[in-house]
Amino acid sequence: MTKGGARNRSGPQADPNSGRSDRRGFSLDALPAEGYSGEVPEFPLEQVSLYIERKEGSRGEWTTVREFDSEGSEAFRAREADLWAWVWTLPQAAAWARERWRWHSVAMWVRTAIVCEGGEAQAADKNSLHRFADQIGMTPAGLRENGWKISTDEVAEKRDADPQADARAEARALKSRLSVVADGSGG
Repeated sequence: MTKGGARNRSGPQADPNSGRSDRRGFSLDALPAEGYSGEVPEFPLEQVSLYIERKEGSRGEWTTVREFDSEGSEAFRAREADLWAWVWTLPQAAAWARERWRWHSVAMWVRTAIVCEGGEAQAADKNSLHRFADQIGMTPAGLRENGWKISTDEVAEKRDADPQADARAEARALKSRLSVVADGSGG
């Protein structure tokens, strides 16, 4: 067993705003708050084939019969494609796009998430989902472990804080374009 040395999640996380981090040159890579708008790569895992198992027989002579579940397999593939497309809209996808070696872990997170959505999910499945989420930066701890932070969209924050701001700005812009014109009749 290894001894000593830094381990993942041992001790407090480095604070990117501290003086010590400044001296060490530690900072977090900012990911775009608006998400990733690039191309979605092809799903890298083999397609899942689901089977239905049932018992057949009578009077103590039971056999298990496995049949391919084409409808269930197609539904799984469709859900996988939807979730794969969705994760590639997240801010983390901007980092994944630069690091092709992470795509397999992202795909495993997608597949495990679908398994966990079903009623057959085990505790080990849910634990795996959390571990994959950390690896690919889908949790706050995972973001920090990967050295990432999601940048803040300050314009959107101000707009969301005052929903009437856009309407007032548009009214001011319209008013500045209008001018009073005299009709020349003197009356």
